[in-house]
Amino acid sequence: MTEQVTRATFDEVMAPNYAPAAMIPVRGEGSRVWDQEGKEYIDFAGGIAVTALGHSHPTLVETMREQAGKLWHLSNVMTNEPALRLAKKLTEKTFADRVFFANSGGEANEAAFKLARRYAFDHFGPEKNEIISFYQSFHGRTLFTVSVGGQPKYTEGFAPVPGGITHCEYNDIDALKALISDKTCAVVMEPIQGEGGIIPAAPEFAKQVRALCDEHKALLVFDEVQSGVGRTGTLYAYEQTGVTPDILTTAKSLGNGFPVAAMLATEEVAKSLAVGTHGSTYGGNPLAAAIAEAVIDIVDTPEVLEGVNKRHQLFVDELTAINDKYHVFKDIRGMGLLMGAEVTDELAGHAKDFLAHAADEGLFVLVAGPNVVRFAPSLIIPEADIKEGFERFERAVAKTVADLKK
Repeated sequence: MTEQVTRATFDEVMAPNYAPAAMIPVRGEGSRVWDQEGKEYIDFAGGIAVTALGHSHPTLVETMREQAGKLWHLSNVMTNEPALRLAKKLTEKTFADRVFFANSGGEANEAAFKLARRYAFDHFGPEKNEIISFYQSFHGRTLFTVSVGGQPKYTEGFAPVPGGITHCEYNDIDALKALISDKTCAVVMEPIQGEGGIIPAAPEFAKQVRALCDEHKALLVFDEVQSGVGRTGTLYAYEQTGVTPDILTTAKSLGNGFPVAAMLATEEVAKSLAVGTHGSTYGGNPLAAAIAEAVIDIVDTPEVLEGVNKRHQLFVDELTAINDKYHVFKDIRGMGLLMGAEVTDELAGHAKDFLAHAADEGLFVLVAGPNVVRFAPSLIIPEADIKEGFERFERAVAKTVADLKK
């Protein structure tokens, strides 16, 4: 007999690092989710840009069942067919020549940052070890990745943190010029900052970052954990910048919710990840790799990628119409189906209020910091769900405005 659990069970048995909603989802199909009470929600959050193909996608369910009946796990003293097929497809579809598999975006970034330092060590010596990243960036929750991330609140209380890391303003090339030197081993950036407020890199800025890295013999690392796998309308967002990184990390949508991640690199750089320098017990296991391969096969098609751009415009149009009526946002921005609506100065700090009222109305949305409402739905969300979802969101906006006038 299955034991009955409720939201109160969380407070009894779970570590208090999360503050989950009162409802507990139990079932999902496409872009709809149902909770324990049978209430239906439309999903504009996508598990934080993860469920790129929605919930319970039939092809992914069948792929998982088929692979589960063959092999789940092997040690990394041997390889497996799904991992090799997935790695081959990722290298064929991107700039990369080599792949390292992990289980999460944080792990992929940990590998990327270690590789950047190891490459510099191998080619230039131990003094070339400094990493530059950008304020408001987010790269994971390990001590290394949270230190590279540009949000001090995530390192508070965990000192001493790894050294040799500096930060500068995003989209400010002069700030980077002032920091970068021949001691820099890597510049780490998101082509569109996610947790930092859904801020795309200006194309000219990205090109100048690449040029500075080349000038100082530093590697360019693109964190595409959130922006990758079709999220921005191309398989990876770097394709839209005119810039090719040396290392790229990908996770989230890669497994549609199944834990899988990858670090992609050029052959020259990947050579420094020699035998014994890094590893992962579960990374590249056949079950995860089979699911990720199926995701790539579905997403990297004209139908899906062109559909992302069409849906982007639908989101812009709906958000603009709501804003014309309620005047709550000062900016609507983003790429593809990674979008943010920044609240007006009068509503500063109240983005979470929109999230709470949206949930009451049967809609999942996200925030990106205290001032931005974030949207990261399935890449194949039906247009009817978009329309109905925004009807619910408008009611949430109306409630938020009414509450703040009290």
